[in-house]
Parts: sequence; structure tokens; C-alpha cells
Amino acid sequence: MAARTSVLLLLASLLSACASMTEGECRGADWYQLGYRDADPYGLRPQFYQYEYQCKAWVQAPEADYMRGWVDGYREFGKKMSGSECCAP
Repeated sequence: MAARTSVLLLLASLLSACASMTEGECRGADWYQLGYRDADPYGLRPQFYQYEYQCKAWVQAPEADYMRGWVDGYREFGKKMSGSECCAP
């Protein structure tokens, strides 16, 4: 079970590294939700600099919004992994 989860997490992180954002996605992005989605349910490390690089021709990506979402998402991920609703990592 743990090996299967590890493989799925590895695949998810590899696929996210290959994903590219279009101009429309960059301009219409909800940066908080993008950060949240990266952290929960997969526990990925922040991907902000990758998104910033992909979108730099069209928008200035708001790092604070992304990281606020990532922190909240990672907190939820930590709760799920620990099986606890009381504490955040």
C-alpha cells in the first residue's frame, strides 16, 4: 500500500512538472486555488516559480496568494496523512 502511494505521488509530481500554462490560464488563474491544489491532495512542494516562469510574458504571478493557498492545502494534506483533525504539520 505504501509503495503504491509513493508511486502515485511520484507520477503526480512528474506530470505536474510537465504541465504548461497557456496565456488564458495565466490571466484567469485563481492563484490561491492553484497553490491549494498543488498541496492537497498530493502534498507537492510549491510549484510557484515554475508557474511564474510560464506566465511571465503575460502576467506577474502573485506569490503571496499562491503560497497562502499552498499553506492551507498542505495543512489539509497533513491532517489527512496523520489522521488527525486537531493538528497541522
